[in-house]
Amino acid sequence: MFSAYFTLFRTPGALRFSLPGVIARMPISMDSLALIFIVVAVSDSYAIAGALSAVASVTMALATPHWSRVADRIGQSAMLVRVIPIKVTAFVAFTFLVLQETPTWTWFVSIIIAEAFSVNTGGLVRRRWLHILNPDKTTTAEDEKDRHLVNTAYSFEALMDEVVFILGPIIVTACATSIAPAAGVISGIIFVAIGFPLFISAKATEPPATPKRDVDPHPAVIRNKRVQAVVLATTLLGGFFGSIAIVTVAFAEARGHESQSGILLAIWALGSAVAAIINGVIKWKLPSAARFLIFLFALTLLSIPMLFAHSITWLAVALFFNGFAIAPLVINAYGVAEGAVPPDQITETLTWVVAGMPMGGAISSALSGQIIDRFGADIAFWVPLGFMIAACAATLPYFQTYKGLIGYPRARD
Repeated sequence: MFSAYFTLFRTPGALRFSLPGVIARMPISMDSLALIFIVVAVSDSYAIAGALSAVASVTMALATPHWSRVADRIGQSAMLVRVIPIKVTAFVAFTFLVLQETPTWTWFVSIIIAEAFSVNTGGLVRRRWLHILNPDKTTTAEDEKDRHLVNTAYSFEALMDEVVFILGPIIVTACATSIAPAAGVISGIIFVAIGFPLFISAKATEPPATPKRDVDPHPAVIRNKRVQAVVLATTLLGGFFGSIAIVTVAFAEARGHESQSGILLAIWALGSAVAAIINGVIKWKLPSAARFLIFLFALTLLSIPMLFAHSITWLAVALFFNGFAIAPLVINAYGVAEGAVPPDQITETLTWVVAGMPMGGAISSALSGQIIDRFGADIAFWVPLGFMIAACAATLPYFQTYKGLIGYPRARD
């Protein structure tokens, strides 16, 4: 049953970049929470912490596609050795400035600089999988066996994403509450300092650079309708993720079980992790575009039961089954997007799939907070459902695009 995973891990060099990639992307689930711990401890202001978190999210969303484009042009290692030292230095500076209680504007400047040098590690890792599984292909695999291995690789990385989102908050909370508020930020810096050098050292699996030509024959990635068809929906999906997190915490707090909010979110991630494992062993006959739409609508439907969950136990059940649609949805979002562009734009394209999620999350978190304060957490579960309905509606302008993708799944511009 799991032979595809064994085949995947026997691929030369696979674990040498995949496991460091997991370490390097741990901070994506840690930085926002770590920021809140240190800022609130020093300033006693959730408003300042929330504003910093929102600014950081927007900056990261704008920065990651740029650095992925640079990686396609000059190579992943060349890009990372330029970017990561600046990011680490800026985060160290942010931590120092907050602890020294310098003017608040200096905190914003330092966090903007730090997030301006953010990279989409998951996109870099997935690009390497495509390279080593299909080194002689113009894009992704054309034959069924290789395509199945690509799906398995994406499923494995989706599983690792869930592991990151389960472990990251636990590590940050333990460090910030047991050691010192600044320890949460420092722990994220340590993961970056360990993971990226190991990732860079895996030279054998690095995709070749494609230097920019005077006249680029390919249009900008975001102008590609197939990419747009996914990105708009995943941006709203980010709103769904952001609102679920804050509403779940408020739901547990309202029932006197605030400490269980982390467990509830871990159960949600567990459901997605189970789905990721199963998705990796299935030899799908449907094209990625069809699966993306199916799981998008499935996630919308599976968000309805949360409206009727009036206890911690029932919310846990609803979240677990809701998670079943998440990993397959994201996996197929990547599949649709990377199949729409030539190899010299794949890293940037994979980044665009998730680039809008922080923006969607920032908007939904603010909206959810307002709804919670006015109407309570139970009513606030309409916010994530609303974002999912909007995500489904966002596919309608691209009906013809999806129709073409489903009918001719490997057709290209």
